[in-house]
Amino acid sequence: MTHGMRTDTHTPHFGQGGGWRDNATRFALLPLRIFLGVTFIYAGLDKLTDSAFMKDSGAGSIGDMMRAVRDSSAIPALVDLSLKSPVGFGYAIAFGELAVGIGTLLGLLARLAALGGALISLSLWLTVSWASDPYYYGNDLAYLMAWTPLILAGAPLLSLDAALRSRRRQRSGAYR
Repeated sequence: MTHGMRTDTHTPHFGQGGGWRDNATRFALLPLRIFLGVTFIYAGLDKLTDSAFMKDSGAGSIGDMMRAVRDSSAIPALVDLSLKSPVGFGYAIAFGELAVGIGTLLGLLARLAALGGALISLSLWLTVSWASDPYYYGNDLAYLMAWTPLILAGAPLLSLDAALRSRRRQRSGAYR
């Protein structure tokens, strides 16, 4: 039996052949990217348009929510920090969610956007949903785990990152 060196290690890109399994593999992260992008855009807009949320106190306010979770959070000091300026914290979270969602959906600085989403999810898990019992009732941990593949892989297809990468390759004449 002879062994030869494989020369076909370059995976074809969109429109360059490959079977359905190859296409499924290439597009596997796209549904996750769309879901997380749309969800984080919605979450940011929901906070910004909710008249009760961006207040220090009152029903549905960020201030009251943070005071309610303070004693049950994993890191009460993080909650205390947010309580120094609840409205500012609320705006930071809302605009952060918007930036993460837009970056993820468009695939612009996708790994950075995913890292931002993971950090938002981590901070919310350690504060707001930490007391969920059993732990899997809290959705922030699941969101944190969902960001992990996008941190690792980025947005290799149907993204601004991929378009910019392709443009750089064309300018340099490099093949990759």
